[in-house]
Amino acid sequence: MFTGIITDIGEVLETEKRGDLRARIGTGYDIGGIDIGASIACDGVCLTVIALGEAPRPWFDVEISAETVSKTNIGAMGWAAGTRLNLERALKVGDELGGHIVSGHIDGVAEVIGVTPDGDSTRVIFRAPEALARFIAPKGSVALNGTSLTVNEVEGRDFGINFIPHTQTATTWGRVKVGDAINLEIDTLARYVARLQDWA
Repeated sequence: MFTGIITDIGEVLETEKRGDLRARIGTGYDIGGIDIGASIACDGVCLTVIALGEAPRPWFDVEISAETVSKTNIGAMGWAAGTRLNLERALKVGDELGGHIVSGHIDGVAEVIGVTPDGDSTRVIFRAPEALARFIAPKGSVALNGTSLTVNEVEGRDFGINFIPHTQTATTWGRVKVGDAINLEIDTLARYVARLQDWA
C-alpha cells in the first residue's frame, strides 16, 4: 500500500524486452535500505524490485508484465530512457498517512486536455475513461501518476485539479502538457460504494 505522497523523482535509465519488459530506474533513494522483492510505486504502478546497483548512480530494476503495460501509460507513452517518474516506497506501519490509501493498481489511463495558469498554481483538466468517470467526485481523492490529489470539479468525463507550486517541483507535474497519458487509480472507497449501490 502507498499514500500518494511522492518521495523521489526517478529516471528510466534503460529498458529491455525479455518476454516481459525490464526497466532500470535511477533513484535518489538509499538502495542499501531497499530489499530485493520490495514494492515501489513508479508513476503509480506498484512494481517489484528484482535487482539493485550503484553505478553510474543508484538504480533498481523492475519487470513489467504485458498486462501492466497494456493497462497503463507505459503502453500509451512508452518508458524511453530519460523518462521521469514519480516514486514512492511502500507504506510502513507507523508512517504518516499524508495522502490517501493507494494500492498501486492502475484502473485506467486519463488524458490531459487542458493546462492553464491559476495564480501561482496550475489548473489541469483531465478526461477519464468512460467506465471510470462515475467514480470521480468533486472534493474526492484520486491518484494520478501515483500522486494523491483532490478533485476540484467534475463535468461528465472531465475533471480539474489545481497543482500548487510545491507539488509541481516535488513531482513530475511541473512538466505536464496537453496530450499526456496519465495513470489513474480511483479512490478505493468510491469503488466499494459504487459496488454496494450495484447490489442494492
